[in-house]
Amino acid sequence: MNKAFVKESDNDDDDDAVALAQAIPPGAKNYITPAGYKAIKDELLQLIDVDRPEVVRIVHWAASNGDRSENGDYIYGKRRLREIDRRIRFLTRRMDTAFIVDPSVHHGNDQVFFGATVTYLNKAGEEHTVTIVGIDELDPLRGRISWVSPVARALTKGREGDLVTLQTPQGDEELEIVSVAYPEPVAD
Repeated sequence: MNKAFVKESDNDDDDDAVALAQAIPPGAKNYITPAGYKAIKDELLQLIDVDRPEVVRIVHWAASNGDRSENGDYIYGKRRLREIDRRIRFLTRRMDTAFIVDPSVHHGNDQVFFGATVTYLNKAGEEHTVTIVGIDELDPLRGRISWVSPVARALTKGREGDLVTLQTPQGDEELEIVSVAYPEPVAD
């Protein structure tokens, strides 16, 4: 059957949305830093104000060329438009459920809370530095881990110099918290 006649599902929301929603413990809030919220908002505005209108323009132009069944620009454009709309819905839902937490309120504190940048040693003596952020802003390659991750849960509420226990599939591992830092408060 020609793919032009196959209807795509209306319920093909991002698989990420389901995975991320499940990553938040039941009854917990979708914590996010002000910078993370701004990044989501900036992406949403880029999609709404720039990307979507450009794709709509291309689809309109491609549709005016006649036969749509073999018109690659039209077919690709419609597919891209669905992807953009899906992403817009996803980002809107994430912003609606976001609970913004400013980590700078803990500036000068040596206890680990959401938004802390923590340096710790593992049992092999390797030093790691991570920042505890919301699930929508995690980036493990840059040391940004989700507050629901096992490492973040082990570190949370610990203080500089404390030994905390990380439960791993290989067994419990002791982590030593070397330092805790928070961003400076922004003056209004």
